[in-house]
Amino acid sequence: MNKISRIHILHTGYVRIDRALAYRERTLHPMPYTGWIRPASARITVPVSTYLIEHSNGPVLIDTGWHTDIRIDQRRHLGFLASTMFQGSLPEGAAIHEQLAKIGIRERDLEAVVLTHLHADHVSGLKHVAGAKRIIVSDLEVEAAQRSLGYNRTMWQGVKFDSYRPKSIPFGPYGLGLDLFGDESLYLVHTPGHSRGQLSVLVKLSGGWVLLASDVGYSTRSWREMMLPGVTDNREEAERSLHWVRDFASRTDCLGVYANHDPDVLPMVIEDEVVAV
Repeated sequence: MNKISRIHILHTGYVRIDRALAYRERTLHPMPYTGWIRPASARITVPVSTYLIEHSNGPVLIDTGWHTDIRIDQRRHLGFLASTMFQGSLPEGAAIHEQLAKIGIRERDLEAVVLTHLHADHVSGLKHVAGAKRIIVSDLEVEAAQRSLGYNRTMWQGVKFDSYRPKSIPFGPYGLGLDLFGDESLYLVHTPGHSRGQLSVLVKLSGGWVLLASDVGYSTRSWREMMLPGVTDNREEAERSLHWVRDFASRTDCLGVYANHDPDVLPMVIEDEVVAV
């Protein structure tokens, strides 16, 4: 019997970005992804997704979306430089703790919070769920975040990470990651490139696999047309990870691939056909 009963796809706010941040552009502009000195017509609004996985061991949350501080003072929450590149929005009731409360889940009920990487739109809301039993992130990402200017470390200040070094698993562009519960039901797959330690999540349902691809690509267009994100830590790794997502999407046992910021993916619940008892 399957260990996972359902996957909730949640929108925990939105972010307005330059389209070149989502889809790399060749242009005379040295940094088009910043949106600086770019026309308003180049701006797009995309969702900030999180995922709640109902596992027999307990609920697992993937990423945390925006913190409610984004409603009050974006510049202070994001930092001056980041706030000039993108703007977040968080409707009332859409913060992760607000949505979990509607489902009847408290932060201490969460078996784990998995952070696919530590960019602001994925970790901003972490302190809303910091009471979870475990906060899991790749140690490669933690190490990168300590030395790179592309992170806002105040967003996890005072939060204890349960970090791990990727190990051999049967999936991924490098065959590295973590079998989260040791039962082959939920894999954290090492898919670097956009960031040093970015991971994607493979969820086993009775009919096959669901891949939560984080920011390996911004939509199905990314892997269908092999369009890298505008910001990558390592272009070669980003291409390899995107190739793997494209190949996985074509497998007969792949039930769906979901990018975090795909505007065509609406909030939904993916139900499993058979639930463990």
